[in-house]
Amino acid sequence: MSEPLHPDQALFPGERPFPVIPVCEHFAGSEKLIRKAFALQEEIGPVFDVTCDCEDGAPAGREREHAEMVAELVRSAENRHRMAGVRIHDATHPAWRQDVEIVVGAAGSELAYITLPKATRVEQVREQIGHIREVARRAGIEREIPIHVLVETHGALRDVSAIAAEAWVQVIDFGLMDFVSGHHGAIPAAAMRSPGQFEHRLLVRAKAEVVAAALAHGRVPAHNVTLDLRNPYQTYQDAWRARHEFGFLRMWSIYPAQIRPIVDAMKPDHAEVQEAAAILLAAREAHWGPIQHAGELHDRATYRYYWEVLKKARVTGVPIPAEAEAAFFA
Repeated sequence: MSEPLHPDQALFPGERPFPVIPVCEHFAGSEKLIRKAFALQEEIGPVFDVTCDCEDGAPAGREREHAEMVAELVRSAENRHRMAGVRIHDATHPAWRQDVEIVVGAAGSELAYITLPKATRVEQVREQIGHIREVARRAGIEREIPIHVLVETHGALRDVSAIAAEAWVQVIDFGLMDFVSGHHGAIPAAAMRSPGQFEHRLLVRAKAEVVAAALAHGRVPAHNVTLDLRNPYQTYQDAWRARHEFGFLRMWSIYPAQIRPIVDAMKPDHAEVQEAAAILLAAREAHWGPIQHAGELHDRATYRYYWEVLKKARVTGVPIPAEAEAAFFA
């Protein structure tokens, strides 16, 4: 009898699997903070990405030097897990093309992703992605560099489905502060914090539309930051609500103490991981045909769900039963 197919082959034939990436993205704008973030990856494990910020991080007039520093660090041995991306300037800033030419030209093979901020229409996103692809081609980079797009303007929200459909897009981020500011006082400043950010009707609508568009196109929806830097439990609560009430699968961190609460709030439940392993092992023995488990029927629809649970457990550091680890991840 032939060896059972791997879940990716059996459950997603001819499909592009949904991206399973770290649930936390930590922003760092300076050389010191980027190096500190890499050190944190060594300390707590590769459970978060590092976004090297060329937008807010670059001093005015020194955009070139900052981008060169970022490219050097992305290439460096300190980036051991190759989990570093970069946020470039927005499409209206004169330095954005320079950012792309430097970071893609010098470090395109190592970049985990590129984040595009402050788009006001889908055409801007297309223009920036087109330039990234062209610079990658000229540099001899054959891989697809994942693109993360920030939805933080009225125009980007209007075009969010079209943006999510663009080639190379992996993540749709929601940017709360700029979005609130763009409402000219119609949304109060209190809604930049909890509970307002989860209750104001305009924000509930915006977040729901971002998540729905992202998931409809097989992209990861990522939630905005928590402004409270000193209260890890507030970060945990925000991440939990973002994950369980709105469906976000990733969240930004802007302070080292926020990383672990985000991961803890968004990682799969231990009991569900155990159940997923048991169901998938039994399904594998049945060559992915229907099975009964604990008195319930399971087939490929539930197998797909539980396979993503196991993959998310792996990237968030939740232990997976040894038999399942050997069967699916060896």
